[in-house]
Amino acid sequence: QVQLVESGGGLVQAGGSLRLSCAASGRTFSNYAMGWFRQAPGKEREFVCAISSSGGRTIVSDSAKGRFTISRDNAKNTVYLQMNSLKPEDTAVYYCAATLSFGSTPRFYGYWGQGTQVTVPS
Repeated sequence: QVQLVESGGGLVQAGGSLRLSCAASGRTFSNYAMGWFRQAPGKEREFVCAISSSGGRTIVSDSAKGRFTISRDNAKNTVYLQMNSLKPEDTAVYYCAATLSFGSTPRFYGYWGQGTQVTVPS
């Protein structure tokens, strides 16, 4: 089992920044690729970005490209999502997830955190 706990969400004005963290415990963190997903009310869960187990590869969605950066610290069992230039449409619950594969498809991720709310008022 892998337990994931997100933190760092909150309310931020448009154009502002937030850094989300996801702390992992349980199995060997460095074996897992990590992803960030988000879900807005009434919408399906959406891929944001992912990072390989070593941190050497990343995938970023079009909506996040140029604004969001994913990183990880395997020594701290933590993955981060730095979000800049936030927009109202970024408002959602953000989830981190772990997978032994690598990609943008939610069903490939076997472990999920409880989510953290990010709100960007219009």
